[in-house]
Amino acid sequence: MFFNVYTISIIFTVLFLFTVIELVRKNKLQEKYSLLWIFMSIILLILSSTPAIINTLAGWLDIKNPPSLLFLFGLVYLIIYNLHLTVVISKQSENITRLAQEVALLKEKNSRNDSD
Repeated sequence: MFFNVYTISIIFTVLFLFTVIELVRKNKLQEKYSLLWIFMSIILLILSSTPAIINTLAGWLDIKNPPSLLFLFGLVYLIIYNLHLTVVISKQSENITRLAQEVALLKEKNSRNDSD
């Protein structure tokens, strides 16, 4: 049986989309983070199922092997998503530091009140 890169991409995308939906259903992935993955999957599914779009875009970008555009698209998306997650982690780190400081102040205040 022979599979071309578009067929493999469609199969992978559908499996990935079902995996993301299942992770959300089991509360292992928050909806706000799943939206970007679902959006990416839908775009990749559309691009994979319509090679004419890939061929046209590859022609505009002077890419000799049109299926390579699928991989380029995925790589660019992963870089952007990685940046997004880094921003989220940075904000959460700041919040954790602030909360730890507040807890320390409350413990100090509570220990002073107990000693009085």
